[in-house]
Amino acid sequence: MAWTDTDARAALTKLFQAAVASADPRVVLARHLPEPPRAGRVVVVGAGKSAAVMAAAVEDAWPDLPLSGVVVTRYGHGHPTRRIEVLEASHPVPDAAGAKAARVVLEAVAGLTADDLVLFLVSGGGSALTTLPAPGLTLEDLMAVNRALLASGATINEMNCIRRHLSAFSGGRLALAAAPARVVTLAISDVPGDDPAAIASGPTVPDPTSFAQARALVAHYRMDLPAAVTAHLAAAAEETPKPGDPRLGEVDYRFIATPRLALEAAAAEARDLGLTPLILGDALEGEAREVGKVLAGIALSTRAHGHPLPGPCVLLSGGETTVTIGAEGGGRGGRNGEALLGCAVTLDGTPGIWALMGDTDGIDGSEDNAGAIAAPDTLARARAAGLDPRAVLGRHDSYALFKALGDLLETGPTLTNVNDFRAVLVG
Repeated sequence: MAWTDTDARAALTKLFQAAVASADPRVVLARHLPEPPRAGRVVVVGAGKSAAVMAAAVEDAWPDLPLSGVVVTRYGHGHPTRRIEVLEASHPVPDAAGAKAARVVLEAVAGLTADDLVLFLVSGGGSALTTLPAPGLTLEDLMAVNRALLASGATINEMNCIRRHLSAFSGGRLALAAAPARVVTLAISDVPGDDPAAIASGPTVPDPTSFAQARALVAHYRMDLPAAVTAHLAAAAEETPKPGDPRLGEVDYRFIATPRLALEAAAAEARDLGLTPLILGDALEGEAREVGKVLAGIALSTRAHGHPLPGPCVLLSGGETTVTIGAEGGGRGGRNGEALLGCAVTLDGTPGIWALMGDTDGIDGSEDNAGAIAAPDTLARARAAGLDPRAVLGRHDSYALFKALGDLLETGPTLTNVNDFRAVLVG
């Protein structure tokens, strides 16, 4: 078939929807639940953008089981529950509500026995939503750290290494608080490589990193942090629990949704639409605009030479890129908008290539869109609207461009999160 603009946009939207649907806790969570305890209590706690809907899925799967507990999610990401309390807090910059919620979660798992089960529901965003300062630090200190991290260009794994060493909740500390109860974690992965220590900074798993590594990252990215934070990292008074720590017991960590599974769901949908899919990887990282340029280069090769595969096809990828803002600041737009604009600028109006890039949680950075769609005429329409695409990219203002063109991908909160989704369709 000859791919029209309408056909291509509709196909890309269906691929995004298939990826998101594959990670819906209401569909996938129940099959991963452990056997409930025969005599002890079941305490459900959680943190992340999907925490509320995950809690509701647990209640639906165990309708007659006495449950108690509390989860914290992002403002606007709540979901009705009957037995498990839902709290809301700020993301990506933490607030006092998140610190309070972290204390409530720790209190919920205190005083348990070896007969009890703690079910920890974790998804992306959990770090910011449970920002509980280590002794000697304040919430304002950690808010300043978070702002520095988001502007630094550090990867998500590097950010979480630093966060774990400033927290009274992350880096295995929740598991320590729950001991000697059995702890089972159900996770929706939003990090490259599905590393349990990186998802929400690993509250229930041992931490393989050290204070020394955290200090090295701060130095490498030249972060200007509060004096109390610098002193805390230098003192290294209380390390996080390491692999093999007997206090954590046997770690039972179960993934219910991952970026790879989401890409495979999108690939299956692509075949149904008459497109040959190629999954380039589920853990692509790097500066967002540069990743966009690379994806454009592969699409151009496909268009011109039929390599790495002939069209009609779609190039699929996931992972988490970064946007380094710098001291001069920036405009509006998340990493997916920036990657997409970098891709569009490189394609430079090449006919027959469309792209969608979005965050599967429905929020690209801190904006109200999941991402956006670019078409062969994107640059021409932008210039006709008085916008210079390269200048817009230079000031990190992709949201303004795609909004002006009516090309934002607006889904609202999806209540799940398996990281970024990128699809480049070559007709």
